[in-house]
Amino acid sequence: MNQGTSIGQRLEQYTIKYPQEVLLVTAQIAGEEDQIAIYKGFSSSLMRPTAFDPDVPVIPPEAEIVKIDRVASPYNPDAPRYIQQGLTWKAIQPLLVDAGV
Repeated sequence: MNQGTSIGQRLEQYTIKYPQEVLLVTAQIAGEEDQIAIYKGFSSSLMRPTAFDPDVPVIPPEAEIVKIDRVASPYNPDAPRYIQQGLTWKAIQPLLVDAGV
């Protein structure tokens, strides 16, 4: 892994390679829980405003990943089609490595 690549960037790259998936990331950011949807290389917070500047990471480097859910695209918040739920950062590593990110 490139040490300069953040968690968020790796997850975004994964969704570029697997556009049929949406990643729902639950993270602790500055002591507050946030939920971030990542799809086709873009991250967007579902709980707070997302910075307009793409250089401002939605998942900052100090964020703690609580869990990651893999959901089939298109994402319907009322009836999500889960592929896998509750993955830890460690558990998703093999998927990222297999994707080359």
